[in-house]
Amino acid sequence: MLYWALMFLLVALVAAVFGFGGIASTATGMAQILFVVALVLFVVSMFAGFVRRNS
Repeated sequence: MLYWALMFLLVALVAAVFGFGGIASTATGMAQILFVVALVLFVVSMFAGFVRRNS
């Protein structure tokens, strides 16, 4: 998932360099959403591992 977030960020940067503001903002938004989802899944998996280890 972080791979896709980085790819959307790369697309946003390239689009911004060439002046495509709408595409750049959309790709940036998608990159942010994917990064937050990946971060939440990481925290949930860390918590689940901690709970499982203590059981």
